[in-house]
Amino acid sequence: MTTVFVVNSGSSSIKYQLIDVESESSLLSGTVERIGDGGPADHTAAMVGVLGSLDGHAVDAVGHSVVHGGSLFADATLITDEVLEAIEGLSALAPLHNPANLLGIRAAQVAMPDVAHVAVFDTAFHQTLPPAAYTYALPVDLAARHGVRRYGFHGTSHKFVSERAAVFLDRPLASLRTIVLHLGNGASVTAVDGGRSVDTSMGLTPLQGLVMGTRSGDIDPAVLVHLHRVAGLSVDELDTLLNKKSGLLGLTGTGDMRDVQEAAANGSEAALAALAVWRHRIRGYIGSYIATLGGVDAIVFTAGVGENNALLRRRSLAGLEFLGIEIDDDRNELASRAERRISPDGAAVEVLVIPTNEELEIARQTMALLGSNA
Repeated sequence: MTTVFVVNSGSSSIKYQLIDVESESSLLSGTVERIGDGGPADHTAAMVGVLGSLDGHAVDAVGHSVVHGGSLFADATLITDEVLEAIEGLSALAPLHNPANLLGIRAAQVAMPDVAHVAVFDTAFHQTLPPAAYTYALPVDLAARHGVRRYGFHGTSHKFVSERAAVFLDRPLASLRTIVLHLGNGASVTAVDGGRSVDTSMGLTPLQGLVMGTRSGDIDPAVLVHLHRVAGLSVDELDTLLNKKSGLLGLTGTGDMRDVQEAAANGSEAALAALAVWRHRIRGYIGSYIATLGGVDAIVFTAGVGENNALLRRRSLAGLEFLGIEIDDDRNELASRAERRISPDGAAVEVLVIPTNEELEIARQTMALLGSNA
């Protein structure tokens, strides 16, 4: 068994990739869009259509990306009826994601009934957070009854990248203190101590933390009460405001970092101010996590902005030289898709760019689980 069909299902789309885990190569990939809206009639029809395009490749197992595993799932898990019920029960914590993930799982089970299906949870890597990091200061009974705590997200990416950093540096993972900056339209920071997540910026939902494309990130919760009282915004309107109309979009009118940078280069005061807020939030988390880790050995950039934007990498770390954090401009500006060091030789803190590969990580975890159950 070497091939894993990796599925990431949305409410009207399915992203897929067939990976040979032995060679760690992608055999094919694609996206089906507009499911139920001019495209395939439903997720099952979409999945059947995808299987017809496999060009004779065998599928040994299916790995499913699932956003929220709550406190129930700390590892990749073989999908059973009980697991499906649990994922559905967690939908209150991820109403936009878990139901969509379930559509993909059920469609794939119908289309591929004779292979094992495995769920890999975006929250699982963060199940190692200590209570001090995941507990909100709310009444204990209320929080426990409704599952209110920090869960963290982008865990599949943070796990993959922090482990690759150890390999790149030829350092034992168990000895490495790493801060991973997953910077894309959705963005998060994780403190990784010896391969274990010990703090992360996202919380109960993917809204908390950094400034994102359309999400506000950290905000005084009293702002919501204030806006309800003075602006008359309902709960649903506040939810939409924070998740879909804030972040870079709210500050500048566009949620695309490339457009924000272009506007800033043309002198837009709103864009310049937004980038200052964006950078300020990142530096604040870096400082906090250095304190949490008791120092840092490596800072790693990943995801769309982190991997591809040299200017924002440099500006994110500007002013942190007193902590031994420096960037070599020539290395940073080098256009490359490879794993690479962008700090000077001999720097106290290694600064790396490690492209993430969540699909490969899902395939690895799927095969590891099935191998251990063989």
